[in-house]
Amino acid sequence: MLLFYRYQAAFYRAFLCLFTTAVVVYMLPRGASFQYEIQEGKPWQYETLLAPYDFPIQKSKKELSREREALEANVPRYFTYQNKTLSSVLSVFDQYVATLPATPEFNAILINWRTVLEEIYANGVLADTEILIENESIALVHDTRQTNVLISDLFSEREAKEDLVKQLALFGTDVLSESSLQYLLSLVVPNISYNDALTRQFKAEATAGVVLVRGLVTKGTRIIAKGEVVEGEKLQKLQSLQQEFESQTWTQTNTIWIIIGYSLLVFIPVLLLFVFLWRTRPTVFENNKRLTFLCVNVLLMVLLTKAVVDVDPQYVYAVPICMLPLLMRTFFDTRIALFALMITLFLIAFLVPNSYEFIYLQIMAGILASLTVNDLYRRAKLFISVGLIVGLYAVSYIAFTLIHDGNLLQLSYDVLLLFVINGLAILFVQPLIYIFEKVFGLVSDVSLLELSDTNSKLLRELADKAPGTFQHSLQVANIAEAAANAIGANTLLTRVGALYHDIGKMKNPVFFSENQASYSPHDELEPEVSAKIIIDHVLNGITSARKAKLPDRVIDFIRTHHGTTTVLYFLQQAQQGNPEIDVEQFQYPGPKPFSKETAIVMISDGVEAASKSLKEPTAEKIIAFVDKIVNRLLAEKQFLEANITLREIETVKQVLAKKLISSYHLRVSYPE
Repeated sequence: MLLFYRYQAAFYRAFLCLFTTAVVVYMLPRGASFQYEIQEGKPWQYETLLAPYDFPIQKSKKELSREREALEANVPRYFTYQNKTLSSVLSVFDQYVATLPATPEFNAILINWRTVLEEIYANGVLADTEILIENESIALVHDTRQTNVLISDLFSEREAKEDLVKQLALFGTDVLSESSLQYLLSLVVPNISYNDALTRQFKAEATAGVVLVRGLVTKGTRIIAKGEVVEGEKLQKLQSLQQEFESQTWTQTNTIWIIIGYSLLVFIPVLLLFVFLWRTRPTVFENNKRLTFLCVNVLLMVLLTKAVVDVDPQYVYAVPICMLPLLMRTFFDTRIALFALMITLFLIAFLVPNSYEFIYLQIMAGILASLTVNDLYRRAKLFISVGLIVGLYAVSYIAFTLIHDGNLLQLSYDVLLLFVINGLAILFVQPLIYIFEKVFGLVSDVSLLELSDTNSKLLRELADKAPGTFQHSLQVANIAEAAANAIGANTLLTRVGALYHDIGKMKNPVFFSENQASYSPHDELEPEVSAKIIIDHVLNGITSARKAKLPDRVIDFIRTHHGTTTVLYFLQQAQQGNPEIDVEQFQYPGPKPFSKETAIVMISDGVEAASKSLKEPTAEKIIAFVDKIVNRLLAEKQFLEANITLREIETVKQVLAKKLISSYHLRVSYPE
């Protein structure tokens, strides 16, 4: 149990890798995979194929459908005759007639009417709601006897009532009141009803004898030669061979081996994704939330593709695969976006038809999506990117059509419409970004843009409680943003991190020089106490940031902007009285910067704060001063964990020096 708690993060990553593999394998086909890809209407790209064994030629779905329809057409509709209906109607009729005044003439009319009613029911009465087809022959089941009759020989309810009214009119007298007539007519109800179950049963029996095959291909017979178009009889033979192959491998033992094979093929790319993150993006690999987010998106794309393919494989081009690199690019970087896209496409290739064309289209579109959308919060750029993606899909599809057919006569406008639908679906990436931010605690450029607003609650509080620190943070944000832009780092993240890096000073603002007028409370404190107050602003900042629910990516700047450096001023004071004093009392807790952005903010913070102490600044002094600050940080090995190069640090120094010189309105003196 102790071992589990010690390595629970590693155990979770192992579980996540295996779980992702298992879910993908579960979604893959259970049967064996046919080694050839059949593309209807396209040239056969493999070697000449001979029949490996005898197999029957399966009839196509259209052929079977036509045969079944023809057989079903010969089966009449079945109707059931209800014996008790007539007796029930006559019983009610007699009871009502007994209540009417009896006269010889009246009795003769009613007796005649009753006779006509019996004749009508002897033929049969259908409900008006029944679908009646002229000259249709139906099967009428009377008890255990079946007779075929024409639908025209039967009465509908309306026809039966009209016939009774005509019989009454023959007597030339209105012996019945209107109310009595309507009541007697209402007694006419159908005694023949459609029997759907019986009709289906006989149709099923008629089609049960349909033969599913129409020939035999013997072993060694040529099925198709290389370069021949896959159509007609050749297509039917290829599909029959595929069905025969899959049916022969469909046994319990073989299925287990097939699943093992799929598991290995799926596990390899998933494992490589984890290894890639471990070797090149350790901060992502060690963050289980980010790792889970990545795996969830891979699984969602595979699941969405599986669902669409199950409905209709032709709709697969409507699946917004490019949403994946856009999401990855939003929360991570281009390399992760492209690597995750490739791994996902390798997994999806097991599910889709024409996998080469599909993967080519999606990789090209994914690369384009990753390179064109750097700041997804700008809606115009997203629309432009989607337009380019749809255009690339269309051009690539047209190119494949030209290769296969040599012309554009077979170009499908339905596929082009699917590309447009794909592009419209990609536009929903922005609401997805918001959802993923809330679920996984991530931060996107949209959120960073909101946090960069200096009127936000936390920054307004900083401006009220520590106005000097607020101005200092603004200056650091400006110069750090320029430095980040110069070396290709995330400028928006750098600016936001710089704005919030010193919010911990709100707790004791007067103890920091930028908020002091003429009095410093440190004059009355021991160096150790003063150092602790200064160092605590990092911990206080983290607490305030968590209370304000700032994202972890922003809190990282608060943690790292001093790294593991020392509060040099108070350390030197303490060493004057005690040279053997413990240096750790004056050291920030860290960690050291672990990204370009956090390294830039550390340098900018140190340079901007220390530049206030310059007396009679000149351009040369500022350049030398910036060199001194950065060289001290390098000597203390503060950038060992950050992915920033010495060349980039040199560029940052030049940008910061230039910005400070501009702020002092100085210029470099040139030799006379």
